[in-house]
Amino acid sequence: MPQLVLYSTAHCGLCDSALELVIGLPAAAGMQLQVIDIAHDDALLERYGERIPVFRLGHRELQAPIDADGLARFLGTAEQA
Repeated sequence: MPQLVLYSTAHCGLCDSALELVIGLPAAAGMQLQVIDIAHDDALLERYGERIPVFRLGHRELQAPIDADGLARFLGTAEQA
């Protein structure tokens, strides 16, 4: 089962929107979603701080701005990752 990671943090409207998008997307069915709050890890905060929300699937990343079409394309290429 592919693991999809969402790097996020609390009180982030864009992050909340990205989470809502992925939950409602058929392309995400069958994927394990892990939401990681970057505020609890200095290395992640440094790496993703101003880029969140960021989805990671395998070695690929999709960062803000994220829309439904872009996320669907990103998830649709999971087998190629």
